[in-house]
Amino acid sequence: MEKNSARPADAPTRDDLTSARDGDDAPAQDDLALARDGDGAAFTRLVAPLRGELHAHCYRMLGSTHDADDALQDALLRAWRGLARFEGRSSLRSWLYTVTTRTCLDLVEARGRRAMPVDLGPASDHPVVDAVPLSDVAWLGPYPDTAIAGGPAARYEQREAVELAFVAALQHLPGNQRAALVLFEVLGFSAAEIAAMMDTSATSVNSALARARRVVAEKVPARTQQQTLRKIGDARLREIVTGYSSALERDDADALVALLTEDVTWSMPPLPHWYRGLETVTEFAVRVPLKSCGAWRHLPTGANGQPGVGCYLWNDDAGAYLAWAVNVFTLREAYICEITSFIGPEHFTALGLPASLP
Repeated sequence: MEKNSARPADAPTRDDLTSARDGDDAPAQDDLALARDGDGAAFTRLVAPLRGELHAHCYRMLGSTHDADDALQDALLRAWRGLARFEGRSSLRSWLYTVTTRTCLDLVEARGRRAMPVDLGPASDHPVVDAVPLSDVAWLGPYPDTAIAGGPAARYEQREAVELAFVAALQHLPGNQRAALVLFEVLGFSAAEIAAMMDTSATSVNSALARARRVVAEKVPARTQQQTLRKIGDARLREIVTGYSSALERDDADALVALLTEDVTWSMPPLPHWYRGLETVTEFAVRVPLKSCGAWRHLPTGANGQPGVGCYLWNDDAGAYLAWAVNVFTLREAYICEITSFIGPEHFTALGLPASLP
């Protein structure tokens, strides 16, 4: 998201929101009546158009696709059981966001925040070949582009609101500030509406928004990835993704370096070590993925509205290339300024990538 932007993302336009509050998009009364009488199929029809944006809301709040799955399932169960309390004074969408936000706040309190390697300490000044994953850290995870409401045709504002930098910045906020910022800046709800959702005052919401904006402004670049990708263009983007894949598959350090900025960073959750600067990143790349790991293959993918590749490493025992890490690229101008390697085959499942390649 752009800093201090009030442009809604997953939400319709503000005119659409006004119409929703006036009841113009109220669900068909027969389905609502049937759902209140216990018709599960009718309830499913009511919530189906909103599932995508509600899931993205859960991901922003929780920083994990798996946690978002759990939260949405729990929230919809709560909504189903409490449907009799929906009196129709607001839109069904607003009421479902209330239930979902409160569910996420419960999980934030229980599970804490998601982290990235940069949150744990300074960059390493030399490659760590035998790094051990930290299993006691809740790591931020990638979000499939296919899950973004609207799919491939989603507006770029919807993709902005799940970009890695924005979601990572949200994790530094207490739950109430996180919820207030997302509901206001991303989804377009008013301070009064958010106060009702969170059972607090509009004054408290505005105070939470002010504090949250300061933190996010410090951590999120002024130019979003969507703006950068539009400027780069599809042809150059394909060159970057293909060039990265080819460089690793051919053990070509020079070709890889040509794609990177001088201040590039490379992190690999759940490994705690990360690297900054072209010299150190190049040394790491030569020592580890290019020389120590073995043979690679790659498939292009997209996560968090950003380009990436699924990285497959040859395994002699399996006689195939096995899912190893999903690399998500953050770009500046026409170069990679950040590589985030989400290690683990579970990320491939979420992104719809195969578990192995022949």
